[in-house]
Amino acid sequence: MGRRVGLAVAAFAVVALAGCGADSSSSGSAADMAAPVPAQQNAQPGGGTPKQESAGKAGAGEAQQAGSSAQQNRQLVRTATVELRATDVTAVLAQVKGLAIAEGGYSAQERSQAQSASVTVKVPGDRLDQVLESIGRLEGVEVSRRELQTEDVTEQVVDVEARLANQRASVERVRGLLDRASTTAEITDVEAELTKRQSELESLQRRYETLKGQVAMSTLTVVMSSQRAPVVVAEEENNFLSAFAGGWEALLAAFGWLLVVLGGVLPFAVVLGVPAFGYLWWRRRRRRTAVEPAVTAATP
Repeated sequence: MGRRVGLAVAAFAVVALAGCGADSSSSGSAADMAAPVPAQQNAQPGGGTPKQESAGKAGAGEAQQAGSSAQQNRQLVRTATVELRATDVTAVLAQVKGLAIAEGGYSAQERSQAQSASVTVKVPGDRLDQVLESIGRLEGVEVSRRELQTEDVTEQVVDVEARLANQRASVERVRGLLDRASTTAEITDVEAELTKRQSELESLQRRYETLKGQVAMSTLTVVMSSQRAPVVVAEEENNFLSAFAGGWEALLAAFGWLLVVLGGVLPFAVVLGVPAFGYLWWRRRRRRTAVEPAVTAATP
């Protein structure tokens, strides 16, 4: 009886082990069938999947757009100086002002003389290059010097904007305290602090407006000097009359210079010559007086 029970138990164990092996093999085959296709089959020649490549292209496009927008948002202060030589300074001055006004600018300062002039104009920052090119193409104008300076004030503008926001919030907080103040001392202290913070806010606002104005309108200084047209000298005929006229003019010029020399020497001749002539006359007479007694004594 004991042997039968042992054989039954052994047979049951063998059947159970066989069933577990079958389940494991079936589950393994099902897992193999459900396994995804290897990544190498979906890979493209570029080394990534189509979704990865499209995502990469989209990221590159966004980065390029962000770079271009950042470049456009740069706050630039541009100033330029141009020196011109022109035959007609007044006409060129009017043309330069006309170009600035046509581009949306205006004349800020002007100085004009007979042979020179200067004007300082304000033009929109994005139109400065066009105005410079138009000035260089003016008729009868020669550009002797051109200078362009650009200053990036983006960080200054951002800093002032942040400080303005903080200062406005600070002013609003102090106003809230003023509404809740109950005693005269509290009201006085809060009003003094509010006045101080409003002054700082106005100072920041003026600085911000100055920076934005310099960015919006560029400064162009144009200095003009006269460039005289070449003088055409007519060739005179080479004949006797022209030669005689030239010689006569030379003779008159020489005679005039001689008169000038005589006029300069005559005062000295009068002042020095008269005493010298008197001295010589006196000495000659004295010698004659001394000779006459000697001649008389020698006569028998």
